Amino acid sequence: MATAVRDGCSIAVRNVHKTYRSSSLDAVPALAGVSFDVEAREFVSIVGASGCGKSTMLRIIGGLDSGTDSGEVLIDGSGVNGPRRDVGIVFQDATLLPWRDVLQNAMIGIEILGMDQKAYRARAMDLIHLVQLDGFEHRYPYELSGGMQQRAALVRALLHQPKLLLLDEPFGALDALTREAMGLELLRVWQANRTSIVFVTHSVLEAVFLSDRVVVFSARPGRVLDIVTVRLPRPRRLDMLGSPEVGAMANHIRGLLGAQVVS
Repeated sequence: MATAVRDGCSIAVRNVHKTYRSSSLDAVPALAGVSFDVEAREFVSIVGASGCGKSTMLRIIGGLDSGTDSGEVLIDGSGVNGPRRDVGIVFQDATLLPWRDVLQNAMIGIEILGMDQKAYRARAMDLIHLVQLDGFEHRYPYELSGGMQQRAALVRALLHQPKLLLLDEPFGALDALTREAMGLELLRVWQANRTSIVFVTHSVLEAVFLSDRVVVFSARPGRVLDIVTVRLPRPRRLDMLGSPEVGAMANHIRGLLGAQVVS
């Protein structure tokens, strides 16, 4: 199948500080000295309470933010100065264009980048098969469930063969059963493509289940409280969620987060 991609990239986040200005021009610190690494082809989650700077960190890595106050983010040794062609992003809202079907939505980036549409159309169909949307390539967003829309967004993010995939709470709006199914789906797609992944979530169990390592953020301003290595075998299975190992890691992370409200 033509869905294989080149190896993922490495990421180095070094002592990143970020402050925003509120509407009243007050300084609002978002990140305070954040440092962590992501190895090539690694799946790393960032977990923490709402408002702790998780999404801000993801946007900085993806070059979607205006930059940092101090510190740096390096991808394969090069500084991030804006959006990159080798990065794919999926948000909580699938952001599909309602007047375009699944295949047409998948092809948007290819059209914008002026790439070979015929060649990438074939790859789009491979990815549609990979995420089990066969037969829905000509359906419109209103004809899809929330989980199917996120699968379509995943196809769009992977189509241009990124080395890095950034996911900002992509399953946050889904019901619990669909969320678990989409987690398994994401792992299956990642196994086939082996990009590097940075996955933002406020769910401790989701972070532990999916990841190689979990970066635990404090409340705002975000600081790294710990980086937890997940020593679970792959492929992951849903019955692992009830294992003592997962319970111990989840309890450790919840202990770090203290009284903050997380699922």
